[in-house]
Amino acid sequence: MLEIRDLRVRFDVPAGRLPAVDGVDLTLRKGEVLALVGESGSGKSALSMSLVGLNRGPRTHISGEVSFGGRDLVTASERELRGVRGKDIAVVFQDALAALNPLHRAGAQVSEMIRAHRDVEREQAMSRAVELLSEVGIAGPDRAARAYPHQLSGGMRQRVMIAMGLANDPALLIADEPTTALDVTIQAQVLAVLKRIQRDHGTSVLLITHDLGVVAEVADRVAVMYAGRIVEQGLREEVLFRPQHPYTMGLLGSVPPIDGPVLRRLPTISGTPLTGVGRPPGCAFAPRCPFAHAACAERPALRQRYGHDGHLDACVLPGPARATARSQGGNA
Repeated sequence: MLEIRDLRVRFDVPAGRLPAVDGVDLTLRKGEVLALVGESGSGKSALSMSLVGLNRGPRTHISGEVSFGGRDLVTASERELRGVRGKDIAVVFQDALAALNPLHRAGAQVSEMIRAHRDVEREQAMSRAVELLSEVGIAGPDRAARAYPHQLSGGMRQRVMIAMGLANDPALLIADEPTTALDVTIQAQVLAVLKRIQRDHGTSVLLITHDLGVVAEVADRVAVMYAGRIVEQGLREEVLFRPQHPYTMGLLGSVPPIDGPVLRRLPTISGTPLTGVGRPPGCAFAPRCPFAHAACAERPALRQRYGHDGHLDACVLPGPARATARSQGGNA
């Protein structure tokens, strides 16, 4: 469905050129939910927006290859990308209130997405928009279609965004933090909608999130991102229950347990994420890793070491040291 090879996204900032995405390789299969996980600033959104050219500009430098439907989206023209956006690849943005136009009714915005790629009459497009609002679980879709974004709840606005994404039956849906700022009940409903879309329409979903609970709920595979690089990827069960990279272990160790003794203080990953222009030549996580050693001075390749088939990591720790790190939740 989608193949990313050596993708690099750099932004010109006052201090120099910031490597937001630093040589990423990823594959997304048809009908799969791939979760891209990491702390804020790890490069998740920069990667996803570069797939459809939404972060192009005079101060942005994108290289590598993004193969989709026989086309390279990195070298595609703006005109070619406009034909892809919303039709073959749709994006559900993090902040639905900011993404929706406050001056237009919800139904009109969904129907506009349909008419942008199909030659249909306005009434036909509006009828389909109401059907889509019903498909994503909005009660009273006719009433919601006539409402302005500020008249809808956060969960309903997010569903309107998903309906817009589904307007043209895309092959790929990019969901960038779709449950941010929603309460847990609405989160569960939105995730159920995404899962149903994937199941019923065979749509591939690239889910951008930092919430491991969301990952456990809907993902088929997981890719963990740190400082613009993929440090671990594999099947959901492999990554969540048998993590191989200390960063993944640290993320999982920071999640409050639902059973066992009550911790007086939750474990944390020491230090702060890399956000500046300068990056270490070797493992980017080494400055924060309690298990770093001399071999970490060289950049480790993402490959299978100790996990099962398809479980890749970018860590040079030997097996016994990984077992120790896993028992400590990635923290010293």
